[in-house]
Formats: sequence, C-alpha cells, structure tokens
Amino acid sequence: MAWTGLLVGLVFGIILQRGRVCFNSAFRDVLLFKDNYLWKLGFLAVGLQMITVLFVAQMGWIKIAPPTLNLFGNIVGAYVFGLGMVLAGGCASGVTYRSGEGMTTAMIAAVFYGIGAMAMRGGVFSPIRTWASQFNVSVDANSSVYLDKVGPTLATVLNINPWIPAVILAAVLLWYTLGTKTTERKTKFNWKVAAVSLAILSPIAWITSEAAGRNYGFGITGGWVSIFDSYISNQPLRWDGFEIIGIIIGALIASLLAKEFKLRMPKNPKTYLVVMIGGTMMGAGASLAGGCNIGHFLAGLPTLAISSIIASVFLILGNWTMAYILYRK
Repeated sequence: MAWTGLLVGLVFGIILQRGRVCFNSAFRDVLLFKDNYLWKLGFLAVGLQMITVLFVAQMGWIKIAPPTLNLFGNIVGAYVFGLGMVLAGGCASGVTYRSGEGMTTAMIAAVFYGIGAMAMRGGVFSPIRTWASQFNVSVDANSSVYLDKVGPTLATVLNINPWIPAVILAAVLLWYTLGTKTTERKTKFNWKVAAVSLAILSPIAWITSEAAGRNYGFGITGGWVSIFDSYISNQPLRWDGFEIIGIIIGALIASLLAKEFKLRMPKNPKTYLVVMIGGTMMGAGASLAGGCNIGHFLAGLPTLAISSIIASVFLILGNWTMAYILYRK
C-alpha cells in the first residue's frame, strides 16, 4: 500500500503548485508586507482539518498519532528550521514542489534538506538528537480516536473529549480566516479553494498512510529520508517517500499545463551555497523538532498536539528572525 503515497502526493503537488502554497512566504509576508493571503490559507486548512481528521478517526478509519512532546527539540529544532527556510528560499514543501517547476535552487535546497535530515537522524548531528530524546514525553490516550500512547494534546492535558477543543479552535480559525479582511492576489486557484482541497485530501493521506503502516498524514522530512535510505541502503521506499515523488510529479504536471514550467537558475551562483546551508538547516532542524512546516503546522496542529503548537510558534519565530535580518530595510 506504500504506493498510495504517490497518488496522494500527486494531488498534493498540484494543490501546492496551483495555490502557490509556501509557508516561508506565508510567515514572511505577513511580517514584512502585512500580506495575510497565504497565512490565512494555512490557518483555514488547519481549522478545517481539525474537523475532517477527527471525523475519520471517530469513524474508526484511523488512529490519530499526535507527535511526541520534546521541549528542547520542538523549540530549538523548529527555530533552526525557521531560520533555514528563509535562506533556502522556501519551506520543506515549497522547495519540494518547486523542484517540479524547474527551479534549480529549490532542487539543491531539497537535496540538502534530505542530507540535513539524514545527518541529524544517523550522521554527524545524531548525538544531538540522541541526547535530546531523553526529554521525550508521551502520555496514555484519553480517547479511542488516538493510539494508546501519544504525544500530549490539548484534549489529553485537559482530560476532555477531543471534539471540544477541536470544534472551539476550528470555529475561531474559521471566524478569523473568513470573517476578517484578506490581502488580494491575482491567482487562478483561490486561497479558500486551496485550503478546502488540503482539508479534504488530509484524511485521505491519513487513511492510506496508516494502511501502509505509517500512522500520520502529510509529511516531508520522513519522505526525503526514505528516498535517501532507498538510494543508500536499498531499503524499500516508504509511503512518504512515494509522496515526495508524487508531489514533484504533480507540480511538474500542473506547471506544464499552466505553461509555468521553466528551468530557472539564479543570477549569482553564490545563491546555491546559501540554499545549501538553508536546506541543511531545515532538514536537521525538522529531524530534531520531530517535524517541519508540514509535519507540525499543517498536519500536527489539527491533532491538537502540544508539540506541534510549540514547534509551529518557534518555526514562525525563526522565519521572522531571519527575514528581519535579511530584509528589514
């Protein structure tokens, strides 16, 4: 069933490409330009998923697996990731789908994202992750929608039905995203359509991924690690590895159909060095944090995981820090 990741990734890549969904831009633009277009897209997708993912779990089709809490990893790793995404010129999903559009800097950043993740998981940076693992916190689930042992969530901490915080937070996010002024952009794929599309695809990702033995939804970091593992040690490609390939193919198809595909290279070759550093920081940071802008923000926040809430805050702060340093003028 791992091959189903290819199909999910294909659709995911099309949505990302047509919606111009990049969380580096989403976080940076709201700070520097007061542009909340992509910012709202992200939070609308999160709010809707709080309902769609919990619904399929309530139906018994999946078991939700909120990421393990690790304060050191969630804070430091996410902050490093946030710094890196500005240098890389895109977030984890952004550099992945833009590779399919022909952007060479994104291709380099994506490869070094995988290298950074591998270095943190079993390479030169792995002692940091091993040391930090002593701070991992898991709790017993308080609802049948979860796996037996999970990272703490708002529901488990408060010992209440997951539907209570999910409905309240979803309502708040829907009020904010739909009830306040949104920056205008000319695009063929409206931000609301993109957000709804992601919220519909998300539970499908959870269902197919769980059927393949992976209890989670959208993911990027593990997918790049799977591709590297497959190449280096001939391990079978996992669901999220197929998903990465699907994202790139989906973005390629979408960009070709829209006549937007173009092999693009930077004017200054030194840009490649910058994106190498940024990609490595993102990959290493995501592995330490237990997730990236997709694993924690887009897929983790809907599970109400405390780890994803903390990591999302710090990856945004990291993004803002580097954006301020580079573009404050």
